[in-house]
Amino acid sequence: MKRVPHISTLFFLGLLLPLLSSCKKEFQNDNFVAYFGGEVTNPNNRFVLFCKNNEVIDTIHLNKDNTFFKKFDSLAPGLYTFKHEPEYQYVYFDKNDSIMVHVNSKDFDESVVFCGRGDEKNNFLMEMYLKNEKDKDFLFEAFDYDLDQFNKVIDSVHKKNEQFYTKKKENVKWSDEFDVFAKASYLYSHYTKKEIYPMIHNMRTGKDVYEKLPKSYYSYRESIDFNNVALADYSPFVMYLNHMLNNVSTIKYHNHFTEVDLALKTNINKLNVADTLIKNSEVKNKILNNIAFQYLLEDQNVVNNQEFLKIYHKFSTDKSQKNEINKIGDAIQLLLEGKKLPSVELVDSSGKKHNSVDLITKNTIIFFWTENANSHMVLAHKKIAEFKKKYPNYHFIAINLDKHEDWKKSLTKYNFKDITELRCADFEDIRDKWVITKIHRTIVVNGDGTIKNAFTNIMDAKFEENLR
Repeated sequence: MKRVPHISTLFFLGLLLPLLSSCKKEFQNDNFVAYFGGEVTNPNNRFVLFCKNNEVIDTIHLNKDNTFFKKFDSLAPGLYTFKHEPEYQYVYFDKNDSIMVHVNSKDFDESVVFCGRGDEKNNFLMEMYLKNEKDKDFLFEAFDYDLDQFNKVIDSVHKKNEQFYTKKKENVKWSDEFDVFAKASYLYSHYTKKEIYPMIHNMRTGKDVYEKLPKSYYSYRESIDFNNVALADYSPFVMYLNHMLNNVSTIKYHNHFTEVDLALKTNINKLNVADTLIKNSEVKNKILNNIAFQYLLEDQNVVNNQEFLKIYHKFSTDKSQKNEINKIGDAIQLLLEGKKLPSVELVDSSGKKHNSVDLITKNTIIFFWTENANSHMVLAHKKIAEFKKKYPNYHFIAINLDKHEDWKKSLTKYNFKDITELRCADFEDIRDKWVITKIHRTIVVNGDGTIKNAFTNIMDAKFEENLR
């Protein structure tokens, strides 16, 4: 599908391009001036975040007409991200690039189009991303096929993507530095399919093909540079590494392990494999942190957490990130059953602030929502309405996690009755104290403020066991 920029974007670019063109004449060998701008249609907020390695470099505010523009006096060539929360995409800058982008927040990925100096390589990344997303739907049934048929189908798709890459590379003549990401954009999608095939095939068909895989099946792993720092934050590579570590760390015959112990052993396996496989400390620390974040947010067993963290600390050398992992581990310990729920500050629709402790006077269910996930918001409130009828002795509190005041407008569209609607006053505070990293989270609290279950989900089939 051809993506065409909005007419106002073209006008905006028309005004800017003469300026950018005149600036190019002044570029010297030691000049790293670069420009980034564009337009956000149907914005969710009034700014765009410009980031490198998950750290915000600049907050670029939208003008009244929803356009934005930023001159960087010195911008090192490389891969960056631009975020209009909750969505993000990549943008690659070579020396002195002048890149404009149009995006519609209602259809973020499908709407992204780049213009200006440096646009062709960035449009290639977007096209390859959309091809990979389309391939997921096209190949959905392929995981049911036997090995030969599966390989035949995915190899055919991979060949087409490789041809697309080769043609674009010849036409655009991009740099070797960018080529690292261009190759990764299609290679790791292919490798990921091969990694997950045995597991998904087993889940769908009940047939275990692990023992039937030929020795050459994973031969592509030998060509992978697991120590490539440039790719350490690039999602196709990170996603592949995650699936590969899951694959090689899985305990395939585990009937004598409990589910909790199996999770511990599997994740410790991941740490050991990552330590053995990855020698570059920067890449290794990022992968170790990913493993730790995922495990600590899924498993709240006190003894197991301590054992896991012991191994994590043995391998990790990143002191700053280690402190962040420790913070999560410590916070989880404070959210165990029987402990008092830590206090956070909440705001009602009139702007009045409340301490969460004062709001819990009887058995309470706390759930979360954001206007950026409208379907979840509606479904969660409807689910709570059902629980209210069955459990009238419970108090129900909905907490909005957005950082702006528009949450009240969202509520006016619906008629949610007898639910205390509040917004977090400080997102960082509630994230740190209650370990809120995703909206699919529910906290059940006893009338005396002690925790019954701080890590459950109202959508879980067994959720009501927490209320009896």
